[in-house]
Amino acid sequence: MEVLHTAIAIVLAIGLIIVVKVDPVISLIISSLYLGLAAGVGFADTVTAITFGFGDIMAKVGLLIGFGVAIGALLHSLGAFRMLVRALLRVVGPRRLPYALTAALSTIFPSIYVDVQVVLAAPLARTSAPHVGRNGLALLSGAIGAGIFAGYVFVVPGLAAVSIASLLDVKLGEYLVYGIFLGPITAIATTLLFAVLLRTRYWNPRTDEEPEAIEDVDAVTNDDAAVQAADDLDSGLPLGVLLLPILVPLVLIAFGAVADVRGFSTPLIGFLGNATVALFIGLLGAYTLSRWKSGRDRTDEALSGGFRTTGEILLITGIGGSLGEVISATGMDQTLAGLFSADAGAPVVVTILLAWFIAAVLHLAIGSVSVAAIAAAGIIAPVVGSTGVAPVAIGLAIASGAMFALQVNSNFFWMFKSLLNLTTQGALKTMTMVTSIASLVSLPPVIVLALVL
Repeated sequence: MEVLHTAIAIVLAIGLIIVVKVDPVISLIISSLYLGLAAGVGFADTVTAITFGFGDIMAKVGLLIGFGVAIGALLHSLGAFRMLVRALLRVVGPRRLPYALTAALSTIFPSIYVDVQVVLAAPLARTSAPHVGRNGLALLSGAIGAGIFAGYVFVVPGLAAVSIASLLDVKLGEYLVYGIFLGPITAIATTLLFAVLLRTRYWNPRTDEEPEAIEDVDAVTNDDAAVQAADDLDSGLPLGVLLLPILVPLVLIAFGAVADVRGFSTPLIGFLGNATVALFIGLLGAYTLSRWKSGRDRTDEALSGGFRTTGEILLITGIGGSLGEVISATGMDQTLAGLFSADAGAPVVVTILLAWFIAAVLHLAIGSVSVAAIAAAGIIAPVVGSTGVAPVAIGLAIASGAMFALQVNSNFFWMFKSLLNLTTQGALKTMTMVTSIASLVSLPPVIVLALVL
């Protein structure tokens, strides 16, 4: 019966979010309460599972998410992203810009929240589109979508990446070692395939692009005080210096993971390679740069905005952990263990496909990459140890599935459509298509990884 009640709880959460338009936090709490009570966990134990699950995931990812978002907010206020895209345009030229942009989005800027990334990248896409070639706006739009979400799910400290790794008890350094390669490879391969598709009659500017902008994105961003300040500060610091708060933590985490695997780790290496310490070092760097160039008031304003965003993210992340803990309390882990058995090569593939499928279905239904990833990881986490498959491979499979087909039930979809001056059909042909391609492109490498590890 726990399988039936779990299915009902998931459908209930999806229905509340999509049909009734209830906030995901409230929807997931209601679903967790239903599941615990209906499955016989009991009143007191259901509440205990919800609170313990929330606290457990917060202990694992609370500081990481907070530090990551704060770094992104500070670098945003310093204009780091704008400097990067301008540098890419100068170095690679318009023709190669889509590939350089998607690579940068998937590796350097996962700490900046996806909404901010698309706001900053959209003006570049619109102004550069005529120089990129035939269907330039479509190609740049697809490159932006692929890069943002490949980084979001595969590259630490992307929210989905951090949440998946923590829920599955995968060391962030281990996840980063594989994700830092899988993210950009997925983004670039997706952009290349999408470029091939655009050479057909797939794209029709008359029906897929708006005849005129709904709003002038450049004017909107220029009216924003923080973004205007970023423009003013673009020439204040070299781009390499501005990127250090992101690059240094990634190097520390990756080096710590390699040292651990190779057997030459020391207490100091382990300390500096700890994800919390590494990201805090990055935060100190970003804060120092911001205080130096922007002053205390502007720095405090950027941090406050980042912390507000962090609160919303932590709530939904924590409630995802609550649902996973309630599922575990029902005994569902023993039932799912039979589905996720992997004693030979073929079952390994089945396990990876099942993890991918669960995340993909949740994303199609809910419309949020992060909620789908967190919910899928929460469902699968109790049985990871019994599958015989490396937890990092299962985590990457969940990440891959959680990207699948971002579409009209996502708030990001409509923001993407408006900022890039696309019709609804055009947004479906770009964002929905590239996230579907990225999800499918990333799956075979994950399967190979699962078979090797």
